[in-house]
Amino acid sequence: MIKNAPFRFSDFESIEFNYGSPENMVNKFNSASEHYQYINKKDSVITASLKLRKDDLLYLHRKATEYGFWNFPEDMTMPENSADPNKMRFSLKFNYKEKSKEVVFDSDFKGDPKLFDAAKTMIGEVERILNDAEDRN
Repeated sequence: MIKNAPFRFSDFESIEFNYGSPENMVNKFNSASEHYQYINKKDSVITASLKLRKDDLLYLHRKATEYGFWNFPEDMTMPENSADPNKMRFSLKFNYKEKSKEVVFDSDFKGDPKLFDAAKTMIGEVERILNDAEDRN
């Protein structure tokens, strides 16, 4: 089943991950350029080079398949005037040779709870892999 999946790891090129407030998603990672930018606990913007191992990328690709990322709607956001002033917006994009899949997800998404949990877990996996890679460097 995995070999016939719509997105094959053999065609994989990169992952792009952005997050922050809906107006300013200043935290960014691009596995192709190895550019990693984030705001630390002191509200300083840190820019670094962060390389993920092939195993890290394969792990994320497999997690995307496991959580059904390929079937997520592209827009899982709430209106800008929604009630939560502390909401976070996440954008996760997997790039392959001939196509890509991007999902934009708000932390206050009110859709299907199973879909919300799967998206939240997928974002958590990406964050964990980035933190592990940063600890290795």
